Amino acid sequence: MRYTLQYRGEALRPAPFYVWGIVNTTPDSFYDGGCYEKTDRAVAHARLLWEQGAAVLDIGGASSRPGAEDVSSLEEWQRIAPVIAAVRQFSQPSRGADSLRTDIVPLSYGSRPLISVDTWRADVARRALESGVEIINDISAFGWEPQLLDVVAEYKPMYVLMHCKGRPQTMQNTPQYADVIAEVYAFFEEKMNILVQKGLPCENIILDFGIGFGKTLEHNLALLKNIDAFKPLGRPLLLGLSQKSMFGHLLGQDKGERSVSTQVCTALAMHGGIVHHRVHDAKHTVETLALAYALKK
Repeated sequence: MRYTLQYRGEALRPAPFYVWGIVNTTPDSFYDGGCYEKTDRAVAHARLLWEQGAAVLDIGGASSRPGAEDVSSLEEWQRIAPVIAAVRQFSQPSRGADSLRTDIVPLSYGSRPLISVDTWRADVARRALESGVEIINDISAFGWEPQLLDVVAEYKPMYVLMHCKGRPQTMQNTPQYADVIAEVYAFFEEKMNILVQKGLPCENIILDFGIGFGKTLEHNLALLKNIDAFKPLGRPLLLGLSQKSMFGHLLGQDKGERSVSTQVCTALAMHGGIVHHRVHDAKHTVETLALAYALKK
């Protein structure tokens, strides 16, 4: 199935895959915390990701790594606001992405990337949407701050509905499921019904397993092996496994050694039906997906 992302006149035409580039403005994110804490560095990184083929830039101002400390909504907003403003001024990419516009990889780009904000807070989401952001990426499924549901219903953005068992501070403390596939499926179904009844169009919803969010290695692998089980929900899936600790648990790889594992798993996931891929490395992910698509086609 192919899906079109469209909101407020900004659109990406149907494509075999979309790459989401991660822009963390935090000092403590698990992989790149502190690298892009300063606005100029974050903006430069965002531009590079876009020029390398990221169709969406996912900007975050609060870490959600296991054990992460919480920050105030004001601090979160102050971190991301200048980056959002700068990205909204981006013009057509000057290099990188052009070389991928072939009949084999029919990616299409607007005048600027779509902007996603990674937040679970209602006031941060509202400010972001009023600033022109198109997507809210919510790890809490509006469960930690119920007012977020009202904001999403009012502004009707594209919305990433993610499954997370517990909060970052405790989510990896022995998570348990009787049947992880059935429980995550039921979770998505319940939350989607609430969103639609509240007024968010179903076509605005993107689903995310929440790899590593309240899940053991076995739970993560079970979800990745059973992508087809979620197709009856009729919504595209966003996969966020870039540099995740699951590769460390499975292969003994330290942080910084997981790039090849990320690419291999990304290619396999695309063959399984994953449309959206949230990653730190846009260049190699676009190349990986382009090759996987060419072989699959």
